Amino acid sequence: MERRIINTDLMEEDRAIDNSLRPRFFEDYIGQDKIKETLKIYIEAAKNRGETLDHVLFYGPPGLGKTTLAGIIANEMGVNIKITSGPAIERPGDMAAILNSVSPGDVLFVDEIHRLNRQVEEVLYPAMEDFAIDILIGKGESARSIHLALPKFTLIGATTRAGMLTAPLRDRFGIVNRLEFYNAEELKQIMIHSAAKLGVEIDEDGAAEIARRSRGTPRLANRLLKRVRDFAQVRHNGVITREIADETLRILDVDASGLDASDRRVIMTVIEKFSGGPVGLDTLAAAIGEDVGTLEDVIEPYLIQNGFLIRTPRGRVASERAYRHFGIPVMDGFITEE
Repeated sequence: MERRIINTDLMEEDRAIDNSLRPRFFEDYIGQDKIKETLKIYIEAAKNRGETLDHVLFYGPPGLGKTTLAGIIANEMGVNIKITSGPAIERPGDMAAILNSVSPGDVLFVDEIHRLNRQVEEVLYPAMEDFAIDILIGKGESARSIHLALPKFTLIGATTRAGMLTAPLRDRFGIVNRLEFYNAEELKQIMIHSAAKLGVEIDEDGAAEIARRSRGTPRLANRLLKRVRDFAQVRHNGVITREIADETLRILDVDASGLDASDRRVIMTVIEKFSGGPVGLDTLAAAIGEDVGTLEDVIEPYLIQNGFLIRTPRGRVASERAYRHFGIPVMDGFITEE
């Protein structure tokens, strides 16, 4: 698979900039207003009672701020945060060791929590409910179980696939929030804020141009800001304007709707090779020479969410918006609904 700059998954280049730009408290956090306001209330109530915050689950597409919100919760509660991920915890003993290292009131953040294996997950059940775990020592007939009490803590889980969580684990979270895509105005404010932290001058039109091509995702917006900054410093006077942002993003092959070459290839294949559809997923993947999993999990979601493709029982169909985007007349008998 080709490396896509508009891929919203976390890349290595994002880590350093994420840490420097990530807000630490709610007052600096832009967007997700409903979640932010309810979390403020829950946190204030827990602090007034001298209790830990209920366990929290964040779910939604990648790059929307799940890790950032976990860090903000810890800072607002005035406690430490331990960060791990589902794939990193391979054995029940690994989870037991992590839980045993947690101090009273701490936040334990588990990213990609849906990827915990069943044996590890079962260790979490008593830890989340009763703040205790049972550790098996020894083997065979000499094996014995030790009941170990844990300090009260807050588990924050993050997942891009809430449907893959088991019901017993999902039901143990007291606070469940879905993160939504950001609108263009919110992303514009994030761009202005990020540019100030990076020491880059940007005008409002330049920030707006990057924002509207960022797929509603702050992580992607910050990544594009870095690339536009490079062009502004090398080819221009260092100030990011709408013209410079447009020039850079055209060179990077990101169009006005945030589509890149892979997106456009999928849409045009449906329109040109399959008369607009419907076309099955396997057939479409073979036609563009892409893996089915990559097409379904990486490329297709944005196209469906933003109305470029329609998923029907018979297959994928190019939408009216897709035809208009490429300036192609809509065919007679066009399918507009599933």
